[in-house]
Order: sequence, then structure tokens, then C-alpha cells
Amino acid sequence: MKKDTINIYDIAEMAGVSIATVSRVMNGSEKVSEKTRRKVMEIIEREGFTPNVFAQGLGLNTMHTVGILVPDIADLYMSAAVAWLEESLSEKGYECILSCSGFAPEEKQKHTEMLLTKHVDALIYVGSTYAGSGRSEDETEYIRKAAKQIPVFIINGYVKGDNVYSSVNEDEEAVYEVTLKLLEKGRRKPVFITDSGSYSALQKKRGFERAVKSRGMDRTEEMEIHVANSIYAVRDTLLAAGKEIDAVIATNDTIAVGAVKYAKAAGKRVPEELEIVGYNNSDIVMAVEPELSSIDNKTEQVCRDTVERMIKVLENSGNIDNSKVSVSCRFVERNTTHIN
Repeated sequence: MKKDTINIYDIAEMAGVSIATVSRVMNGSEKVSEKTRRKVMEIIEREGFTPNVFAQGLGLNTMHTVGILVPDIADLYMSAAVAWLEESLSEKGYECILSCSGFAPEEKQKHTEMLLTKHVDALIYVGSTYAGSGRSEDETEYIRKAAKQIPVFIINGYVKGDNVYSSVNEDEEAVYEVTLKLLEKGRRKPVFITDSGSYSALQKKRGFERAVKSRGMDRTEEMEIHVANSIYAVRDTLLAAGKEIDAVIATNDTIAVGAVKYAKAAGKRVPEELEIVGYNNSDIVMAVEPELSSIDNKTEQVCRDTVERMIKVLENSGNIDNSKVSVSCRFVERNTTHIN
């Protein structure tokens, strides 16, 4: 009588081979004779055995599984990135395990350690929060520690270390160019709105400050607003501040939508009296009226390129440089600006 559950150990015993040999057969390895392959496959088919990902990895030093960490899957950018990563990994024959770490340093480390116990082949961190604030390397030591075991990839954040591979958007330059265009078109009361002190947010802030200072406007601290990443929090904060503003540069599209809500509540015409620029070019930009101009950080391209790079590292295909890869951004104008 058959057991209720057949596992890889049973298959190996029935075939008179090692567990590693069964794993190689299931993974299509060429390091198995045709005779042995047929014997193992006949038993697998006869027993109706469905291998799990752990069993497939035994003996091959690979689980064909990648750990993905995000701070908050509800974030539009994070959810889009995870979708592209999952699709790209699936095309390469890899499964993924998703973990939402939040923003607290101790939680990031805890979730990293948890994924390492799952015997994943690589880790992908999505979001510049994992790159820390830049004040101390201690903030990212847990990443370098993980990289001593498996390759680590960071999307839109830079962490220096062996076996750490970073893809970084040229956020500073993108914000600098857009802000400069707004100023050249006559805007004199711009504000920069952010919800974060992350690596990416700081790059964007530097771009904004460079642009306004280049036009002789030195009091940049008065032009910067830190607010929760919430549409209505942005609206209410701007209304309460009572600032005379004629341009908003936001670090993400949700904040920019909040600025649109503010304009309506304050009776400001967009873009005639107030121009608004979002960031990430997410789907939400077309769900608001007027449709939102936004800086496209090429999320799909970055995610697909990260997976391609990861595969090369895992397969040892040539010498892979672990210096950061820079990705340019592009401004997509819709109906909240008159820049172009």
C-alpha cells in the first residue's frame, strides 16, 4: 500500500540512487546517465510524486528561489517592482519568497535572517530605505553580512560591499532638470515635498536644492516640506501651512496627487497657477484629474535588468562587476505642468 505522502527520500530509495541524483533528474541536469534518468522518472510518474522547491535544490546547491524584501507592499512603487521581479524570475525558472520588513532597522535585519533560513539563492532588496541614510555604515552592516552567504541585489539604493550589486536611479539629476525647467519658465515659489529621509529621497532633495540655488534662491529649507505618504495628509498639510506656492516637486506620485487635492481645495488652477510633478510614473498618475506629470524611474527595466544580472552571477557567466549600475530617468509631461 502506498504512503499518503511520497517524498524525495522515498524516490531515491525506490530507485536505489542518492537524493542528489533524484534532484539532478528533476532539474534536468546532464550529469545523470539516460538509464538512471529513465528509471527515476518512471518511479516519479508511477508514484505521482510532485517535487517541492526544497527537494529540487538538494544536492545542487541551488533552490531556484530568491528572497525579495520590501518595506511596504502597499506602496505603489514597491508593488509594481515586486510584480515585475516575480514575472522576470518566473521566466528564468525561479520562485520567490516575499517578505515585508517595514522601515525599522531591527526588522530589516530580522526579515533578512529569516529569508536566509529558507536557503534562498539570492536576496533582492527593493527600495532605497535599505541603503540607509548615509550617516553610518552600521545601518547596512546586516546586508554585507548576508552577502557573505549569497549574492545580494539592491534596487534604487547603493550599499558598498563584496557580493552586493546595486542599481541606482539618477534621481538627483532628474529632479534637478525638472526643477530648473520650472524656474526657467517663471516659477518663483516652488516646494519640495517628501515623506522620507531615504537614499533616494536625499538624492532628489539634492537635485531640487542644486536647481534653486543655481537661480540665486538660497533659502531652500523654507521650500522643503516633510509629510506622511498620504494623499489627504499632503492636502491638509499644505492648506495648514498657508504657503504661497506655484510649483510642487514630489518624491512620489501619491504625494503629488495630494498636491492636486490641495489645489482644488485652495481654488488654485492647475497648471496655470500651480504646476505639480510626481515621481515613479505609476498608474495613479492617470487616475487623477488633471492627469499628473511625473518622472519615470523605469521600474520595469530596472527590475528586469536586476534579474538578468542576478542570473549571470548565480551561473558564474563571466566576470560580473559589483559596482553600482546607474539608470537614467525621463520626465513624462501630462496636464499638471507646462514645461515642454
